[in-house]
Amino acid sequence: MSFGNDAAAPADGAAEGLVSIRIGRQAFGVPVLQVQDVIAQTAINRVPLGPPEVAGSLNLRGRIVTAIDMRRRLGMEPRGADDGFMSVIVERNGELYALLVDDVGDVLWLPQSSHEPPPITLSSEWRGLCSGLYRLEGELLLVLKVEEVLALSRHAPPAAATASGQATPAREPEPEPVETAA
Repeated sequence: MSFGNDAAAPADGAAEGLVSIRIGRQAFGVPVLQVQDVIAQTAINRVPLGPPEVAGSLNLRGRIVTAIDMRRRLGMEPRGADDGFMSVIVERNGELYALLVDDVGDVLWLPQSSHEPPPITLSSEWRGLCSGLYRLEGELLLVLKVEEVLALSRHAPPAAATASGQATPAREPEPEPVETAA
């Protein structure tokens, strides 16, 4: 399913188009104009010595695509071995990237006047990756900044020392989803 030209933006430009995704129990939005494609689960080839957020690479119609594990990128618990995922394909500097997410929803056109800054209660790592939020019915939709999500070296996940003295990614409990007050 491709979102390139499927949904037309309002003529007055007063709405922001977002592809809604779910990572863990949290809803996120990816700007629709940055999404090249959405594909179902596909084989991922591991990349040795890559950053922990890089799940590997996949082949998309003959192009090699770097796969980013969004659960790792956000410091969440890893996906179970039997849990499915989907790939949201985005482009940066001529290179394709697959954001591995738990689920993909609809394209939402939300009024820009409802866009709010990220809350100060959001972790600093997540605030750095989000441009803001929209209040939806019963939950908040955090808007991802694709450029920041793909800047792996700038937002390294927290590390914890192992018995051998080498740094490994820290495992924190999965954050509770951000919800609106009823």
